[in-house]
Amino acid sequence: MRPPALLLLSLLSLSSGLGSAAPTAGFLTPAQLQTALSARARGQQHFTLVNVHIPYQGHIEGTDVSVPYDVIGQKDGLYSRALPADKAAPLILYCRSGNMSAQAHTTLNQLGYTNVRELKGGFDAWKEAGYPLRVKVRF
Repeated sequence: MRPPALLLLSLLSLSSGLGSAAPTAGFLTPAQLQTALSARARGQQHFTLVNVHIPYQGHIEGTDVSVPYDVIGQKDGLYSRALPADKAAPLILYCRSGNMSAQAHTTLNQLGYTNVRELKGGFDAWKEAGYPLRVKVRF
């Protein structure tokens, strides 16, 4: 029997494709994303979590950057340096329900990004699974 930590890392590498340079397509469930975020906090995973939803309606704790889905491919502008230069770097996208992240995913693939995943069901599914959504307080 494998130790739990070793089993968890094996499951992550098999189910998520994170850390792999090979092209990946697909989705992470809210539970898989939470597991990946926990592993990243321990230094065991490396990826960029990107909120592509507009207008802003909240974010998942651990989000690295917010880039509107409709400008994610622009080479010049405010968001042009928000994503990793390494096109094999693991990216996880999310929006509210999945539509905007699917469009951003397509754009990133067209730009040559090869390791892009999406949160299945977006932050609606994240909340339904019992995980918190953070909202910035504005004055």
